[in-house]
Amino acid sequence: MSSSSRLPGADCSGADPAGLGRGPLTRRLPALLQAPAEPIEAPAYEAGAGVTPGRFLLRVIFSVKRVTVPAMLLAVVWQVGESAVPVVMGVAIDRALATGNTGQLALWLGVLVGLYVVLTMAAKLANRLTSYAVQLLQHRLRSTLSTSVLHPVGGVDRAPDGSVVSVMTGDVARLSNAVILTILPVSRIAAIGFIAVSLLATHWLLGLVVLLGAPAAVWLMGVLSERLSRDTRAYQELLASTVGRATDLVAGYRVVKGVRAEAEATRRYRQASQETLVGAKRNAGLLGRFLAGSGAVTGTFVAAVMGLAGWFAVDGQLSIGELIAAVGLTQALLPQIQSIASASIPNLAGGRAASARVIDALRGHRGEGPGQDDTTCAEVAPLPVLEVSTPAATIRVDPGELVGVRADDRTAARIALALLDPRSDSEMEARLDGLAARELTAQEYRARVTVAPHRTTLFSGTIRDNLTTGDGVGAPGLFEAAVRAAACDDFAADLDLPVGEDGNRLSGGQRQRIALARALASDAPVLVLHDPTTAVDPVTEHAIAVRLPGARAGRSTLLIASSPVLLGRCDRVVDLLENSAEAPLRGRTVG
Repeated sequence: MSSSSRLPGADCSGADPAGLGRGPLTRRLPALLQAPAEPIEAPAYEAGAGVTPGRFLLRVIFSVKRVTVPAMLLAVVWQVGESAVPVVMGVAIDRALATGNTGQLALWLGVLVGLYVVLTMAAKLANRLTSYAVQLLQHRLRSTLSTSVLHPVGGVDRAPDGSVVSVMTGDVARLSNAVILTILPVSRIAAIGFIAVSLLATHWLLGLVVLLGAPAAVWLMGVLSERLSRDTRAYQELLASTVGRATDLVAGYRVVKGVRAEAEATRRYRQASQETLVGAKRNAGLLGRFLAGSGAVTGTFVAAVMGLAGWFAVDGQLSIGELIAAVGLTQALLPQIQSIASASIPNLAGGRAASARVIDALRGHRGEGPGQDDTTCAEVAPLPVLEVSTPAATIRVDPGELVGVRADDRTAARIALALLDPRSDSEMEARLDGLAARELTAQEYRARVTVAPHRTTLFSGTIRDNLTTGDGVGAPGLFEAAVRAAACDDFAADLDLPVGEDGNRLSGGQRQRIALARALASDAPVLVLHDPTTAVDPVTEHAIAVRLPGARAGRSTLLIASSPVLLGRCDRVVDLLENSAEAPLRGRTVG
């Protein structure tokens, strides 16, 4: 193959070692601030009862000081450097052009070029670090929300509604962008201070007007933004509700179609969408009125300063260079105040509204599980005795037993829910070694009891991804043994086979068997299975029934099922349909 026919990016001498597609002049330079190969550790944010939206906002934006502090210092250099340009030009005019000194002209031109180089590099690095800080916060906030939704304190089994999508996208983005408040506004305030000091050196009255007038203008714009801030939160709640409704509608479309409720679902979504549209128009109108008002305040203030500087020049109190410097500084003052008005204050309003929404989402999935000290948790054995008290009977599973429960669908679902969330049903109580499960921490309870609900949910990825639990590793051969026990070996010989979104590449029976294999691969001390074979054929169900006792040898298993084939392999069966006590099924020897 000739050199001209090589593909771009092919491994050849002189290629960009970082793989960024850079040219020959820059490919040897180090690549800074690249994203790591693996996601970084993201400690969760706490949102306790005493945390207000304002405090949570401050906690978030000050959590990445190692990035924002250098970014702020660089932004100060950038903004002050831009504000210093008219000062350098004024000095150059007075010392070089007015006197005809060529040496002074060359000197101050060099100073001006150096100033532009410094402020340009500072601006580039400040923007890069600001973007990096925003991405870090988005990653940490989404990790916090994901953990809260997927692993709620108390183990509450509640599927998140569609509003979580809105919180994890729009609200997280707004809250993360609030970190800019610690970078650009601070640098702009520093630039305003530099302008005021420079004007003081030019004429004391000009500097005094800026020192007193700039804070008053910013305060007045803050007053004008109060209504916008309140309305922004209301609009974001409307938007989140509409996004959640749309998400729920798409997720439940088959159900809506099955009950022929398309017209009603469409009507409700259209109504919610119209309400959100009205809120969007109202919010946009308030934003426009705020920008118009703040623009009038800023323009009036800057015009007054420029008029005062012109008057002093006409009166002979300012030289030509000082007049140019004063006019340039006043022009530099205008974008600083306008940026605070048009960007920073709306950013603060959006950040506070998003902070309240994120707190609500975190608290909505905290649960009410009480904490337990280590002494209480230590009283539960690694392989405990499980007891479930129902209105009809008490189900007991001794260590190492495979106990079946035969019940109607409603009772079976309530038993599974009581074991999945021990605080969900007051009539049914789960106990481990005599201790009420609702009194244990969720972590301690989940370390001993794993519940595989009847509803099958698979993750996008491969079969192996769906079998992986905990830290992602298991005992050698554990996955393969679980796959065989769940009778998945006829289609899952390759564990790296993709299953599609929610397992849409598999049939209903295959999805159910993968879910059963996942439960078996957890190797939980106590495993609860709720109707794990309702979607499989009789031959496959018989194979699962034969293999299940061996797969759970030495562990405790509670099998809630209506299948005689599965119940026939249990050591004991509690038949709640006949209100009977524990009795072995006929044809099975009780061990």
